Amino acid sequence: MSRKSATGKPARGRAGKPSHKVDRNNSATAGKTVQPQVLWITVDEDNQGQRLDNFLLAQLRGVPKGIIYRIIRKGEVRVNKGRVKPDRRLVAGDQVRIPPVARKEKAHRPEPGSRVQRVVEAAVVFEDDNMLVVNKPSGIAVHGGSGLSFGLIEVLRSARPDARFLELVHRLDRDTSGLVMVAKKRSTLRYLQDELRHRRINKQYHALVAGNWPAKLRRVDEPLLRYEMPNGERRVKVDEAGKASLTIFRCLARYKGYSLVEAMPVTGRTHQIRIHSMCAGHPIAGDDKYMDDVSLKAFRATGGQRLMLHARALELALPVSGEVVRLEAPYDDAFSHVLSRLEVRATGADQ
Repeated sequence: MSRKSATGKPARGRAGKPSHKVDRNNSATAGKTVQPQVLWITVDEDNQGQRLDNFLLAQLRGVPKGIIYRIIRKGEVRVNKGRVKPDRRLVAGDQVRIPPVARKEKAHRPEPGSRVQRVVEAAVVFEDDNMLVVNKPSGIAVHGGSGLSFGLIEVLRSARPDARFLELVHRLDRDTSGLVMVAKKRSTLRYLQDELRHRRINKQYHALVAGNWPAKLRRVDEPLLRYEMPNGERRVKVDEAGKASLTIFRCLARYKGYSLVEAMPVTGRTHQIRIHSMCAGHPIAGDDKYMDDVSLKAFRATGGQRLMLHARALELALPVSGEVVRLEAPYDDAFSHVLSRLEVRATGADQ
């Protein structure tokens, strides 16, 4: 993607971001960065088909949506010198005019340290020119926010400062471990999200649940509704007003008081496997949101300290090549330790 200023000269600043400077002597602009020049950006193939409003949101990070739509409506944003609407789909080679826009400076956030960068890089289980797949550790969020300085995607960007594009394809709960896809190109992001939307990517999870999972219990299709607790915490419940949700289950092993199951979510609702397991009468071990206090305390007594949910495998057709691959992620030490203790207990050899 090439950029030039209104004078035809290359715009200064970091590659991939509009140039800016801070006027610290003007009280009206203090605390804000200002793009001082009109920019003309040539759309490349990786942004082919993207809506204009989404393109501008990516180019002008930190600028409120209201301002983005206002400058489009007023005709300050032009494509090939013509006025356009926010839903205009861009084509490779389009010339996009972006006017000067004031925006707030980003608050300083602590950078991910070298140790966590090494941990995440070591967790990469697959990578090619289009995407990478990471075996996310339990306890690391996929992105920063809500009091977290950084998450998986911020760690990857810090570890790979020369990467032009790194975006999450989907999400996992902070306490869930396992496979997360990250796109290295916008075209790949669109492809993988479309594959997910049409259910052409198979996701398989392993979960340790409380109780003896019935062999005949193969599917749970209860509708799920998101809601907020008084303290703002996000929760999900079974409710007829919720969205249709389906999870396919298969029991893999049974232990004393617990079962290891495979869960395949057909839909992709928030906390879907956790709620479907709970409403089936078998909450996931270590789930401090949906497991009752007595059961949670009993699980802690076995040495369990994490949510026992792991995104074990992905089956997908790779972007560009179309090659079908199956990727698997091993359990972490904490997950394996609990299973080992349960196996020993089942043989009666627990000390």
